[in-house]
Amino acid sequence: MTSPSKNFRKIIHIDMDAFYASIEQRDHPEYRGKPIVVGGSPEGRGGVVATASYEARKFGIRSAMPSKRARQLCETVIFVRPRFDVYKEVSQKIREIFHRFTDIIEPLSLDEAYLDVTHDKQGIGSAIDIAKLIRQAIRDELQLTASAGVSINKFVAKIASDMNKPDGLTFIGPSRIEKFMEDLPVEKFFGVGRVTAEKMRNMGLHKGADLKQLSEEELVKRFGKPGKFFYKIVRGIDDRAVQPDRETKSVGAEDTFPYDLEEAGEMVEELDKIATILEGRLKRHGLKGRTITLKIKYHDFKQVTRSQSLTQGVDDKATVLEIAQQLLLATDLEEKKIRLLGISLSNFGEPGERSRRDEGNDQLPLFQGEW
Repeated sequence: MTSPSKNFRKIIHIDMDAFYASIEQRDHPEYRGKPIVVGGSPEGRGGVVATASYEARKFGIRSAMPSKRARQLCETVIFVRPRFDVYKEVSQKIREIFHRFTDIIEPLSLDEAYLDVTHDKQGIGSAIDIAKLIRQAIRDELQLTASAGVSINKFVAKIASDMNKPDGLTFIGPSRIEKFMEDLPVEKFFGVGRVTAEKMRNMGLHKGADLKQLSEEELVKRFGKPGKFFYKIVRGIDDRAVQPDRETKSVGAEDTFPYDLEEAGEMVEELDKIATILEGRLKRHGLKGRTITLKIKYHDFKQVTRSQSLTQGVDDKATVLEIAQQLLLATDLEEKKIRLLGISLSNFGEPGERSRRDEGNDQLPLFQGEW
């Protein structure tokens, strides 16, 4: 049930196809057409798959799968060590392509983002045409493929981008959304994980149409706060704006590794890469922070943070990296395996000064006309 005013945002969700694996196959001809996984361990001694090529996926290999299981499914699978610096560089080039059409971009990760093209920079007008142009530019300039979903809100656009992978484009317009949501399996709904999906199926709730039979009160009673979201989204209502700019309380960068780091040298090396990205973001936004925070997530998913505040704001990599290393080495690294590291800066400006606020697009005029 969409708004009767017919005022809709025009949202594109771009999702790169097997991003890490596709880059490796692009750069290494010997990997093309073969089952490869990025990350993990060829000997099956721990580690998980970060990305699997489509050839590997035919054997049932998926992201986050243990290396040992991947090897069991396909004896000829090729394990490739990740090159995060390359992936980040390619991701930046993809963002530059996005910016040719709109500055209202909400990155979700290195390989996917939402774009609001309600009023595009080139005056093209058609979200479908813009999605086609973006995909063609990625193909021509980067020799990679991307899938796109086009709709009136973020939720539907994201699901649409996954419908014709790889190298697909799916448009779900206003008139199709209600039926689309009714037919959608419950496990495809945002916020519905394996446990919740099983709970729903045990209640006889298999598709959106089943959820639609329940009142908002009933959904909240059964599923808590997410019930309010389920009530709206099953009716095609998702008012969340694409948010590239928010009140900047902190700026950070982090990486989740496809295998657990065990050596201090490896950890420091990764911190160096993270600090480089963070410096770029600080310079781009013209921000200097006085509090440096290190984030650590261990192999057992336990998470800790350590912070240090300075008397003056900084934005240079050398200072940030030095303090982050000190914070890391001050923790107990003995027999600890690390799966994620992150660095962030906060407390911008002078003491007592308000944090910088960027303008969002919540008040953006909505689109009226053709797709």
